[in-house]
Amino acid sequence: MEIRNVAIIAHVDHGKTTMVDKLLSSSHTFRENQQVEECVMDNNALERERGITILSKTTAIKWKDTKINILDTPGHADFSGEVERIMKMVDGVVLIVDAYEGTMPQTRFVLKKAFEAHLKPIVVINKVDKPSARPLEVVDEVLELFIDLGCDEDELDFPVCYASAVNNTSSLDPDISTQAPSMAPLLDMILKYIPAPSMDSEAPLQLQPALLDYTDYTGRIGIGRIVRGKIKSGETVSCCRLDGSIKQFRVQKLYTYYGLDRIEIEEGDAGDIVAFAGLPDVSVGETICTAGKEEALEPIHISEPTVQMTFGTNTSPFCGKDGKMVTASKIEDRLFREVQKDVSLRVERIGNSEEWIVSGRGELHLGILIETMRREGYEFQVSRPRVIMKEIDGVVCEPYEYCVIDTPSDTAGSIIEMMGNRHGIMETMTNTETQTRLIYNIPSRGLIGFNTDFMTLTKGYGIINHSFSEYRPMEAVSVAERSVGVLVSMAQGQSTAYSIGALEDRGSMFIAPGEEIYEGMIVGVANKDLDLAVNVVKAKQQTNTRSSNKDTTVVLKRPIVMALEQCLEFINEDELVEITPKHIRLRKKILDTVERKKFDAKRRSEKEDQ
Repeated sequence: MEIRNVAIIAHVDHGKTTMVDKLLSSSHTFRENQQVEECVMDNNALERERGITILSKTTAIKWKDTKINILDTPGHADFSGEVERIMKMVDGVVLIVDAYEGTMPQTRFVLKKAFEAHLKPIVVINKVDKPSARPLEVVDEVLELFIDLGCDEDELDFPVCYASAVNNTSSLDPDISTQAPSMAPLLDMILKYIPAPSMDSEAPLQLQPALLDYTDYTGRIGIGRIVRGKIKSGETVSCCRLDGSIKQFRVQKLYTYYGLDRIEIEEGDAGDIVAFAGLPDVSVGETICTAGKEEALEPIHISEPTVQMTFGTNTSPFCGKDGKMVTASKIEDRLFREVQKDVSLRVERIGNSEEWIVSGRGELHLGILIETMRREGYEFQVSRPRVIMKEIDGVVCEPYEYCVIDTPSDTAGSIIEMMGNRHGIMETMTNTETQTRLIYNIPSRGLIGFNTDFMTLTKGYGIINHSFSEYRPMEAVSVAERSVGVLVSMAQGQSTAYSIGALEDRGSMFIAPGEEIYEGMIVGVANKDLDLAVNVVKAKQQTNTRSSNKDTTVVLKRPIVMALEQCLEFINEDELVEITPKHIRLRKKILDTVERKKFDAKRRSEKEDQ
């Protein structure tokens, strides 16, 4: 049987996972009476909640006597390491572009990676059913992007399919009236334009895992394409490790993919994508070879992390009240277990302390890890995200982001001012009747804490997308931290309506009456740019004297509720986020009010001396 290996790539929310759904249904992979959820490839709870793909997924369909292995990839820049890895597993890509939004930052990133791997692209203009769709203009934008990325002349004549994945219609004509049910035109295009993989079955085995999976039954599973030769279940093979050593192991299980199922097989042939178990510490980029005929493939390059945070054991007075896993050994085991799966992640313990520096590709990347651990019953605390500086030729450099902002035109001026304060460099500005698109190059540290202010300023109508661009020499300027102070509890106990009501003119609260509070916990945001120590546990003094006018019921404002990512953006360098399975609390690093005031005074005097 012939094989095609193809990856579905696109910017976030341009319809990759929905398109895979329709390819599966158009190829009659599912039974007619089979109940299938939407975005069936997003099988992780967090993926379904947030509507994003976090991990690359493998599936396969059969179309006209050809097996098509399909890899669904994430669209968000923070998970771009997943995209980089699978480029060696495929021979072509299906680039999906929104018929209204056009090319976006991640479109540029994933297409650049496809060109670096010399892969054949097919372009799908998706969501052509939108009233605002502009398919022909978007094709011109894609062509400009191809030229901008320096593709070969023959690659400029790329095949184009027009589709509406959500309606399961497609055609080869931009005219929406030609749209017909099913994705048959795209499937035929894959067979016609994507080259078949090398099928040298008689040569010694070479298989390079590019993805990792894990099950309690088999342990770690490596997933990759068989570059040449064959692999059999039960045979002994060699693994060429990344450090140059060689380790032999027995293939315990061998799998291939069809639809949503991972099917156990006895033998895998050259060109196919398989999963194997048997080596408990297999890593991405190693090479599985025939025993005695070891020949390593070139390792897979993975871009370095750009953002890091400090994870630590929970040191608040409420430690251990919610979580089951609170000790340093359990947190460390969990972090290093994540590194085994996610090659874009780095974990390093800080000396003999109970703290770890965890580095990733962005705030969302680390935020997903924090949320996953929280749901698993872990309790810990994390610092504000900070960018990773790098020394290049003796010069300290910092990461820059390519940033695209779509905002209502009446807020564009405020956004330009905010980006200027964060040292963003405007590249282009385009206007339509009601919308403005701004394209910036901005230091990564300028985007930390930006999203919350951005959403407030645009009243939720703004859209911001960014991806890593390059390292540039660091400018000797500081990026502004949070512009307001916080209300910090100076006592431990249960918050009362009486005390919260009395403090409402000082700022906005994060807490409601009846919540357990400890000293040093951040309970609200202040109206001024200074931190205020407040007492939110004070109760109204009871006396036996009757009041001449009846006590009125205290009506309090609704407390501010912030999601995890908003908390990470909100805190300053001297603050932490306490993570437990039931609560997300903000706190100061120094809990004691007197000690903290001494420390703040010392820090202010040092700044004044400078």
